[in-house]
Amino acid sequence: MNRAVSTLLLTLTTFAAAAHADQANIAVAANFTGVMQTLEQKFEARGQHQLDVSYGSTGKLYTQISNGAPFDVFLAADNERPAKAEQDGLAVRGSQFTYAQGQLALWSLQPFSSDDLATALQADYAHLAIGNPKTAPYGLAAQQTLQHLHLWDNLQPRLVQGDNISQTYQFIATGNADMGFVALSQVKDGKQAGHYLAIPASDYQPILQDAVLLSHGADNQAAKDFIDYLKSDEAKAIIRAAGYELN
Repeated sequence: MNRAVSTLLLTLTTFAAAAHADQANIAVAANFTGVMQTLEQKFEARGQHQLDVSYGSTGKLYTQISNGAPFDVFLAADNERPAKAEQDGLAVRGSQFTYAQGQLALWSLQPFSSDDLATALQADYAHLAIGNPKTAPYGLAAQQTLQHLHLWDNLQPRLVQGDNISQTYQFIATGNADMGFVALSQVKDGKQAGHYLAIPASDYQPILQDAVLLSHGADNQAAKDFIDYLKSDEAKAIIRAAGYELN
């Protein structure tokens, strides 16, 4: 095979791959940001499709989807919004599945006064950060934990709320809150110094993070292939390593 023929074949192969490439718009819950960046890189490295990823609180992303935002796949931080998306005709029926189970942690830049959760929460400090329980599933889990410990009412004057779990994390990372409830995955990556206490799973309802193929992406091959990738052993290993549970 001469050089001219090889060049022609390479050009045709590249053109064919490009012709079959698709892009999918993915809406992702804020707590999953770090893991999603790794999954996006691995998925796109296969050279077939590109992803355009938007992050936010599950509640706000769902509002955008219900208002017609052109997302193809929705990775929520709960299982209620994906179910509602199917019920409301915004998603392909039967496409909902759990891609991760989140875990909650209490995190602070300073050492805690005690390894006992209730004692640490009642120490002398000014501000405790949580996500908005109405829009952020991790915020709701934080509220359930405080109610389980009978501290919800007593700690009200110290609470500061983030719109989503990423903003809650920033409140603590920047020193605007002394401690707060975040996703365990956010503090296990070691990118930020600090101390954390993992919250017993019995203190809050399971944080089942479900995904769904949205109606906008029903015929989008990149969206469908990304969902298949999320269910792959490679993706599951990445998700587990980041601090999530999977069945």
